Amino acid sequence: MSKHGKPHAPIDRESLPYRPCVGVMLLNDRGEVFVARRTGSDADWQMPQGGVDEGEDARAAAFREMEEEIGTAKAEFLAMSAAPHRYDLPDELLGRVWKGRWRGQEQMWMAARFTGTEADIRLDTEHPEFDAWKWIDAEALPGLIVAFKRHVYEAVLAEFRPLIARLKA
Repeated sequence: MSKHGKPHAPIDRESLPYRPCVGVMLLNDRGEVFVARRTGSDADWQMPQGGVDEGEDARAAAFREMEEEIGTAKAEFLAMSAAPHRYDLPDELLGRVWKGRWRGQEQMWMAARFTGTEADIRLDTEHPEFDAWKWIDAEALPGLIVAFKRHVYEAVLAEFRPLIARLKA
C-alpha cells in the first residue's frame, strides 16, 4: 500500500535496467578467498562489490570499492572477468533496494592478490557494510552466498579457478 492507502502498481521487471557494478575476488597467498558478513545478518556472506560511478572503469571501481568496504586496497591486479555477470533481485526485494531503480546487477569481476597484512583490513569504514570477515577455501564460496547470487559466484569461481590454483602451487 502507498502512504495514501492505495495499492502499489506492480513493478515491471523487464522495464528496469541492471545496475553497473564490480565485484572483487580477493585472494591471499594460500589461494583462499576473502568474504565478509553483511552487517545485521547471521548468514549473508559475500565478496566486496559495489556500483561503478559515471565515467569510472571497472578496475578503478573495484579498487575503490575495496577501500570503501574493507578499509584497504592493498592488492595486486590479477585479472578481470571476460564478460559481465548478471543477477536479478528476487521479487520480494524488487523495488525495495536501490530506490527501485534496478532489476539486479551486471557485474565485472576482478581477481586480485592481497598484498597487505590482516591489520590493514578494517570494517569500521565511513559507511560500514560488514561486521565480520574471514578467508575461506575457494570451493566453499558458492555455499555461503545467498541463493539469487549463487550462479554468479559459481561462474566467477570457474573463471578464476586457474589463478587460484597458481597461488596454491
